[in-house]
Amino acid sequence: MRDALAAKYANRYDKVLVPLAESLRELIEDYLRDQPRIDRVTVRAKGIDRFVKKAATLYGGRPKYSEPLAQIQDQIGARVVVFYKQDVARVDKVLKKYFTAIEFRDVVPDSESEFGYFGHHSILVLPSDVVEQHIDRSMIPQFFELQIKTLFQHAWSEADHDLGYKHGDAPLTRNQKRRIAFTSAQAWGADLIFDELFGERAGPWE
Repeated sequence: MRDALAAKYANRYDKVLVPLAESLRELIEDYLRDQPRIDRVTVRAKGIDRFVKKAATLYGGRPKYSEPLAQIQDQIGARVVVFYKQDVARVDKVLKKYFTAIEFRDVVPDSESEFGYFGHHSILVLPSDVVEQHIDRSMIPQFFELQIKTLFQHAWSEADHDLGYKHGDAPLTRNQKRRIAFTSAQAWGADLIFDELFGERAGPWE
């Protein structure tokens, strides 16, 4: 079952998701062409191993996804990295003019006394503009995930993912988790200060 799903997704990955991701990146960059303080736009197809791992997720002891190829919404993931916190809302507002959102949320740690991952996530309808004629439409996902992050949020999440999810999946020790949380607190503080300084010196961009 797992191998069959991996084979189906690998076929979709190569023939559909990779070219769609490139077309979507170009489209988002075009929509944001005149916007200031955009560090980068990246769009990637979800890797085969990561897709299969997510498809095996359990919820209440049962598989979370009965039809992973249809239900997993982040088979294509877009990320826009901006300079300051106030840029997140501005870029989100611009992109929502062009894309239909079905879900959006600000991801924050569970408690005010904790530090960890921060970011603005949306699930958007994949536009027909990025679909070329030769692509098999039966393999095209309906949605894609959009993340908008500041430079500090992006840098922290990339390092956290690399340290926490690689190296043979060895679990982090309690002390290592505390040190990672400490770096998140520093990134959060840096974001806050730079955002305040930008507001003091330049004012919010309209």
